[in-house]
Amino acid sequence: MTETIKKKISESKGARWAALIIVSFTMMWGYFLTDALSPLMTMLEDQMNWSSSEFGLFNSAYSWFNVYLFMLVFGGIILDKMGVRFTGVLTCILMLAGALIKYYAVECISPDAGTVFGMRTQVFVACLGYAIFAVGTENCGITVSKVITKWFQGKELALAMGVQVAVARLGTAAALVFSPMIVKHFSLSAPLLFSAILLGIGLLAYLVFCVLDRKFDAEVAVTQDDDDTFKVRDLKLIITNRGFWLIALLCLMFYSAVFPFMKYATSLMENKYGVSTTLAGLIPSLIPFGNLIMTPFFGSLYDKKGKGATIMIMGSVLLILVHVLFALPLLNYWWFAALIMIILGVAFSLVPSAMWPSVPKIIPQKLLGSAYALIFWVQNIGLGLVPLFIGKVLDNYCKVGTRIVEGAEVTQYNYTLPMCIFALFGVAALLLALRLKAVDKKEGYGLEEPNIR
Repeated sequence: MTETIKKKISESKGARWAALIIVSFTMMWGYFLTDALSPLMTMLEDQMNWSSSEFGLFNSAYSWFNVYLFMLVFGGIILDKMGVRFTGVLTCILMLAGALIKYYAVECISPDAGTVFGMRTQVFVACLGYAIFAVGTENCGITVSKVITKWFQGKELALAMGVQVAVARLGTAAALVFSPMIVKHFSLSAPLLFSAILLGIGLLAYLVFCVLDRKFDAEVAVTQDDDDTFKVRDLKLIITNRGFWLIALLCLMFYSAVFPFMKYATSLMENKYGVSTTLAGLIPSLIPFGNLIMTPFFGSLYDKKGKGATIMIMGSVLLILVHVLFALPLLNYWWFAALIMIILGVAFSLVPSAMWPSVPKIIPQKLLGSAYALIFWVQNIGLGLVPLFIGKVLDNYCKVGTRIVEGAEVTQYNYTLPMCIFALFGVAALLLALRLKAVDKKEGYGLEEPNIR
């Protein structure tokens, strides 16, 4: 591979795939921390006296700074102005800092240590750490998307993005599977410390990528035109683009039905299907494990055959089916829940594999950082509000008694109403995907055309 890189890094297949593997590795550990506490809702309720509303508040903190302080929007502008190396290193440092604050909150602050702004101090500090981490991980996500477009434009773009998504989802799967196991052998804060160590390794990996990317820029600098330089006034090309806003809103609705659901999926398994906490974490992990195989497959299909808008429509239909099946009071067996999770994994592979590679067909390369940042900002509105909303719904409308978990009494919930809410987000995603296909046909974006030229 070293000889291949020395030839001409900007055209080397080995070099671009090496770059992809490195940045995907960094993102994978970011996704591990994102869901490190997701399968631990019952344990937090038992050991730290967290309520469903507090768990929802904690998950909503992911969007505090990204949405309400517009950190994602500013991050996109910084990315387009300063480049992928500066922005990537900065975001890795923020992820690591947020992880350490979350660990401090759970490990060092007592659940009874007073209140801050009406929140228990432990919950507030955990939220603060999660919010700082989220600024890092979301901006790292847009940076990695621009890295892949930069290195794979006109080549295996959708496949590369599919591989990156698949590797990132592997981090999610690892969190869902191993966090309960780590807690049983160590403590409730141990998954957070483990995450911080992995993020430190991810930062070192990204520094290695920076060496490759500097050489890439040195090779292509001689062909760069003044029109390729980012200017703030060019942002109007994004905000006046119909296709862009349809993708952004589709992203909002689709991910609002998936990521917030995954925060509560372990609790759903425990409450509806009566499985243990360990198995309850294993079943939702089928989603990202399915992504590992299916997202690159659908990405490769998009590269070679096209049909991007059609793929997004198919994924939205499957998403609706999944949440309706979870809402219905039938076949309350763990194997049926596992089967539905596999279908959700397919849906979760279809839409991202086509959605993210479609953005460069609509937005110029020089504005991609800002475009992805604005999409992520819109997406984070859902990632912040939906978990908080679901937590309130569970607390106010879905309590049906108590159950015993490892000798402790915890609340029993009926998840029918939350699953109906998630299904409605899927319906909205389907309508937007259908509209996107119609606009693509009229405007000629090329979403139904192959990526490889």
